[in-house]
Amino acid sequence: MKESYVKVSDREVKLTNLDKLIWPEGLTKAHLVKYYSDIAPHILPHLCNRPLVMKRYPDGLDGGPFYQKECPDYAPDWIIRHPVEHSEKVVNYIVCNDAATLVWLANQGCIEMHAWLARIENLESPDLAVMDLDPAEGATFHDTMKVALLVRGVLEQCGLAGFPKTSGASGLHLFIPIKPVYSWQVVTNAMKFVAETVTGVCPDKATVERKVDKRAGKVYLDYLQNGRGKTMAFQYGLRPLPGAPVSTPLDWSEVERGDIHPQDFNMKTIFNRIEIQGDIYGEVLSRRQTLDGLLKMV
Repeated sequence: MKESYVKVSDREVKLTNLDKLIWPEGLTKAHLVKYYSDIAPHILPHLCNRPLVMKRYPDGLDGGPFYQKECPDYAPDWIIRHPVEHSEKVVNYIVCNDAATLVWLANQGCIEMHAWLARIENLESPDLAVMDLDPAEGATFHDTMKVALLVRGVLEQCGLAGFPKTSGASGLHLFIPIKPVYSWQVVTNAMKFVAETVTGVCPDKATVERKVDKRAGKVYLDYLQNGRGKTMAFQYGLRPLPGAPVSTPLDWSEVERGDIHPQDFNMKTIFNRIEIQGDIYGEVLSRRQTLDGLLKMV
């Protein structure tokens, strides 16, 4: 195993097999590590203090992934672990608050960054609500953007702002920053109401049907992503697809125009976009909204 060491944030991080092919078009682990090192200032504020689930591709995309919740024993001592009690056991999650941890994760073959919607200060009350818009077979990304606009409309009627981003695959995510004072179930019920309202308005294009074979031609509004212990692919995280796409924050004007495609945003293009537009998701960090208006309607 080829090894080298790099100093990141005053930490020494061991890197291994940097020439290992991760993406079939020639992108290696070295590209993966460099990307997360360079994107660290933009992604770390959003990951800060959130339990992280590792989705590892040790043999690249062709080798397939596996999920790992528990921080491995061989992780450096400086990696933050946070124990979380689940129904059957306690899981010691990794918390990624610095660039060194991010680089270490990338060296483990973590392409995606899946984080909780709550922070360790209050794990029973999320500070993000989400709507995951997933187009089924027969539905297009353009359909997904149109449904996202309907979700925005329902949120606005309840006094809420949602922030769109590409999933990095074929769908869209809406992040809704909220005050961390509601239980997981309350947040889930609130997002269920939004999803069902949208499907009531546009039953031909939107659905909350959980059976995949009954979603054909429609965009699935997955409000169940708001459950305790669920994780989401966060903004600026890479996705394990050809071209190394990045889950990318969008401005609503881009969604309204409908002239974008998830593949437009990838490892090679994202930094130029950030330089021009800045961090569109900056307001997600500062805004804390109340669900009270929405809950009156549930």
